Amino acid sequence: MSHDDEWKRRWVIPEIEHGKLHPKYNFLVHYPEGLRLGKYVDISQFVYIQAQDGVVIEDNVEIGPFCAILSRSTIDGKSGLIKICEGVCIGAHSTIMPGVTIGKGSIIGAHSFVNRDIPQHVLAYGVPCKVIRSL
Repeated sequence: MSHDDEWKRRWVIPEIEHGKLHPKYNFLVHYPEGLRLGKYVDISQFVYIQAQDGVVIEDNVEIGPFCAILSRSTIDGKSGLIKICEGVCIGAHSTIMPGVTIGKGSIIGAHSFVNRDIPQHVLAYGVPCKVIRSL
């Protein structure tokens, strides 16, 4: 059995309480009623998810440490559903802004600021995040 198979065998949907740091994985969610998690989602430590206007995270998504996923921005007043499609990997310290969809199988490089939709099966990174190449 591979490490990946073993991890998936033990995976369970994490219990999430509004505004409380997860006791095992150390991530924080505001408005968990707006969060829809798929299977085998790996949310690293110190990720912040603000799901007031909806966040959908599909199956087999990996979110690196210290990321922010914001369905509502108090700075510019934007809000909207965020959709992170199946098989996406998001690098550490990245920020996903309201209304963004990240397409299936894409990789977002570390320290990226994602303020527009990213198509499926691409490598994208930067501030602001830009498609670099197809995968």
